[in-house]
Amino acid sequence: MVRLSISRHWREKGAYYRLEGIECLDCGKRSYPPAPVCPHCGSRNVRRVKLPRTGRLLSYTITYSIPEGFREYAPVMLGLIELDDGTRLVSQLTDTKPEELRENMRVEAVLRRVQVDGEYGLIHYALKFRPHRPGGRKE
Repeated sequence: MVRLSISRHWREKGAYYRLEGIECLDCGKRSYPPAPVCPHCGSRNVRRVKLPRTGRLLSYTITYSIPEGFREYAPVMLGLIELDDGTRLVSQLTDTKPEELRENMRVEAVLRRVQVDGEYGLIHYALKFRPHRPGGRKE
């Protein structure tokens, strides 16, 4: 099992919990996850921004062959998400069944438990995406 240090997890909590990305002040494009350099133009003139928590599912894949230690999570559904501001990212899909997925469906970010490091260890959470629920949290 992969173990993440508490300090690394703490440093990256903005990306994990608040869906923070970067906006390039030179080319104007946004990207996720946050990085010190714009992946579009190479500029270091970037700032952290809070990204929208809703978007649409562009494409997806379903994996049924899961490594030992993670089989309880099978099947794993991964989606290419385009957020409402145009930022694209890959994320795990949750709170749905494989047969309910469809391209261009509205999705929203939700916080879910990912892993527990040992019996008394750190509990890791991350954002995943689920089908959008009208009347739910909107940002």
